[in-house]
Parts: sequence; structure tokens; C-alpha cells
Amino acid sequence: MGLLEGKIALIFGVANKNSIGWGIAKALQREGATIVLSYAMDKLERRVRPLGESIGCELMLQADVTDAEELDAVYRAIAEKYGKLDVLVHSVAFAERDALSGRFSAMSRQALLDAIDVSAVSLIELTRRAEALMIDGGSVMSLTYNASRKVIPNYNAMAIAKAALEAITMYLAADMGRSKIRVNAISAGAIKTLSAGGIAGFRDLLKYAEVTSPMNELVSQDDVGDLALFLASDLSRRITGEVIYVDAGYNIMGYTDVETLMQEVE
Repeated sequence: MGLLEGKIALIFGVANKNSIGWGIAKALQREGATIVLSYAMDKLERRVRPLGESIGCELMLQADVTDAEELDAVYRAIAEKYGKLDVLVHSVAFAERDALSGRFSAMSRQALLDAIDVSAVSLIELTRRAEALMIDGGSVMSLTYNASRKVIPNYNAMAIAKAALEAITMYLAADMGRSKIRVNAISAGAIKTLSAGGIAGFRDLLKYAEVTSPMNELVSQDDVGDLALFLASDLSRRITGEVIYVDAGYNIMGYTDVETLMQEVE
């Protein structure tokens, strides 16, 4: 039997085959979980549906995480079909393109508020609804990034959203513990995804992460998926409120002699 045999996992935020959420979906399904996918809008369905079908996904539902009625419909469908939920994955992030470049102080107030609402506050909404279905406890996880704690050029609005997400993770963990629900965040290294493509200079960030991380490697969706598998399983039964890094050690580094490292790589 797989580590997640008999468990139901709901994953928000899969957009295409390069999504971190898709890497997580594959890892959880590989160990026996039944997967439910939720995508943000109509135009993503043609990309998401074939992915879901490839892993035997029976429920693939559209939901804008800021729309209460659409969220209610997702959880209602899970309740009707499966009667429970064991794992919730929040792999959702959004910021306007103008809020991911230029001077931080020039960012509009509304752009920042929208980024926080979609990328962070939504975790509260998803977890609140999940609690009633996690009858035997469960695991909730979200995706964050090192820009929440250290300045990364052009991350701007998303950096603030990720910082909020990590604070929300701690408070939800404290609140949900009595229901035996664990809440953690995965801080993944730089990965080329649809949303990351909107960050100015992201290709340079990828190169920098590769040469400056202790392992001199980039992180893949599968690497994140394997950590998510651990958090979804009973192996992590006493871990909650944590931010866990999977970034080849990039987050521990301070000063790095980039010029020398680049020469060694070349």
C-alpha cells in the first residue's frame, strides 16, 4: 500500500504541466491518493483536464479563490462524492505584472492588496472550508518563497504576499491543531512556472540560484512534490506551523563570489 492509500487530496492552482501543483499532484497520486484538481478560470481547463485524466482524476473543478460561491461548490462536490478530505494544497499566486517590476515604492496600493488577497488570504478561506471535511484530521500546505524574508529584486508585491502567507500558516496551525489538522508551507527554490514568468529578470534569478546554492542545482516540480508527499503523509504527523525549504540550500547563503562560481560552471 502507498503512503496515502485511501486519502483524498484537493489541489488548487494547477495551470499546466509545469505548475508546482502538478508536481505535487503526481507525487500524491503515486502513493495512492485520490486527487481533486481546481483551476482558476475557463481557459485553463483545456490544459488541466488532460493532466487530471492521466492520473485518474474524477473531479476537476473551476474556482476563483476570491469567489465564495465557487469555493463552496468545490467543497460541496467533494463532500457529495467522497464524504471527506485529507489533504489540501494551496498552490495559488497572483500579482499584476506592474507589481513585479520597477521600484517597490511605486507599486499601487490596489495591486498589493489584490496580491495579498489572492495569494495569502485565500489560504484562510480554503482551510476554513476544509476543516469540516477533515473528519480524521488532515494536512494543509501552501507554497512560499525566500523573498518573504530576504529582498529579491522585482518580487515586490508577491514578496509581501508570501510574508503574509507564512504568518497565516502559523496562525492557522495554532487554530486548527485542535482538529488535528497540520498547516505548513513549502518554500521552494526558483522554478520556471507560468506565474514566475511574469517576474522581471526571472531568467537571471534562475542562473543566480543555480550557481550560488550549495548544491549548485535548481529545484524541480518533482523535488517539491516529494516534500509535499512527506507533509501529506502520517510521517509528518507532529509537524505543523513550519516553513520547510526545498531549494538546494539557497536560503542559507549570504555573500557569494558569483564571478568565480560562474567561471567554474563555464
